[in-house]
Amino acid sequence: MSRWLRLDLDCLRAVGLFCIFMLLFAVAGCATPERQDKTSYSVTDAEGTDVPILHKPQRILTISASSDEMMLGLVEPERMAAINVSLANTEDSNIPWVRERISNIISRNPSVEEIAALQPDLVAVPEWLPKENVDAIRELNIPVVVFKSAATIGDIHENIRLFAAAVGEPERGEILIEKMEEKLAQIRKKIALVPEEKKYKSIALISIMPNYGGAGSTFDELCRYTDSVNAKAAAGNHMGQEMTKEQLVAANPDYLFFPSHENESSREENFGKQYLEDPSLAQMTAIQERRIGHPWARYTYNISQDIVFGIQETAWILYGDEFQQSRQEFLTAVE
Repeated sequence: MSRWLRLDLDCLRAVGLFCIFMLLFAVAGCATPERQDKTSYSVTDAEGTDVPILHKPQRILTISASSDEMMLGLVEPERMAAINVSLANTEDSNIPWVRERISNIISRNPSVEEIAALQPDLVAVPEWLPKENVDAIRELNIPVVVFKSAATIGDIHENIRLFAAAVGEPERGEILIEKMEEKLAQIRKKIALVPEEKKYKSIALISIMPNYGGAGSTFDELCRYTDSVNAKAAAGNHMGQEMTKEQLVAANPDYLFFPSHENESSREENFGKQYLEDPSLAQMTAIQERRIGHPWARYTYNISQDIVFGIQETAWILYGDEFQQSRQEFLTAVE
């Protein structure tokens, strides 16, 4: 073989190797975005905003007790950057163990600076949070998902699905909703056995939040699922409106409910005493017949998956110990 022929063969080999190298490089280059797509995703929040999320969040922050509770039904506690101070109060929580698993707590209405200091990689906020606060958090390159202020079980389902999608756990979201529906079915099955003459009693919820409990509040759901009547709604009172004592006397409900934290020194307990000791209300049917309920506040005001225990709490007061439950009920899809 001549020297020139050998050189030509060497050149061909070099060109071949170069082509193979470039082909592998091109394939690798094409594969890189695909791998990134598997770890990054986006969700559309309650305001219609498309929120890009680069990876499964590991430092999640929500800014209310109920939304913390909902998130804890979807992720391990170790994935939470902090919990709301009201949920961290072990004497007033249905998940007292959470304080041992999550060391950081935030205030009831945290500032943007307080949120940023926790270095979250996802923040979930209710739609009532001022837009300037949401924008300020987003300017820090932190994904922010806005969820709706729940008034119905359906709203809670929507929030669960949004949270589950945002944290990369859509299957857990469906499991949690299924657990809610199973619990509601159990409650409804028991209520079906209650004599009809005990049903459809009217209840006025008396709260330290004077504009809570009318039509459009989650208390409507507690009444609807227990075959009772929301006295405030029946009287034309809507969520956001205060019912005066004169209107309450005119409505003359069968029951008065005073949500309780089971703590004699709490504001809620003292607030209820003002009504029970008021001479102008003494002739009301509920007071005359001592139909006074003190449902546990953590369940009554709940707008997470655990609203089902608020429904059972209502049934317990109305229909007796067949519906009795503990103060540490909690639904979760996390094994």
